[in-house]
Amino acid sequence: MERFVGIGEAAEVLGVSITTLRRWEAEGKLVAEHTPGGHRRYDLAKLRPDLFRAEQDARRKTIAYARVSSHDQKDDLERQKQVLELYCARQGWTFEVVADLGSGMNYNKKGLKRLLSAIIDGSVGRLVISHKDRLLRFGAELVFAICEAKNVEVVILNQGEDTTFEEDLAKDVLEIITVFSARLYGSRSHKNQKLLDGVKRAVEEAETC
Repeated sequence: MERFVGIGEAAEVLGVSITTLRRWEAEGKLVAEHTPGGHRRYDLAKLRPDLFRAEQDARRKTIAYARVSSHDQKDDLERQKQVLELYCARQGWTFEVVADLGSGMNYNKKGLKRLLSAIIDGSVGRLVISHKDRLLRFGAELVFAICEAKNVEVVILNQGEDTTFEEDLAKDVLEIITVFSARLYGSRSHKNQKLLDGVKRAVEEAETC
């Protein structure tokens, strides 16, 4: 559907006669654009925003987002992608998969930035993720709020606990401690290294329990 149409098509879309449309324009109820040749052109986005919005929504794509924290979880990343692809295909959606390899604490991941840019520019109509924590460890609600403001549907396949929750959480906690201990003691200090070694041992022991 063209955004700007002639008077005949505009009248048909509104379900009125051409005479009525001209009268409305004379009364100031609507405004027509005029071409250099003097022809009227009506903006459907203003005349029938519901129709125009529906067509725009139909063109917006579905993005499925997958993420793991580290390189040794690449197999899990592939499984996530396969689950998302299968689900979207079964729904009959036109979609693309965006994948990240990085901590849930990292807001600067390439895929996440690409996803957010697409949501903000209005080209995304639906976001699909396997678990909420696959998006971000903290701050997923903020992304969901942006999605709501941009009329983006969010589909979370599994509302329960992620099978990799404990492993990822341990790595995220280690990342937080690494950053703050480096600020406190300096990245190369003996105290910093001693603290990190202790945390790493605790994480490894927790993972083997």
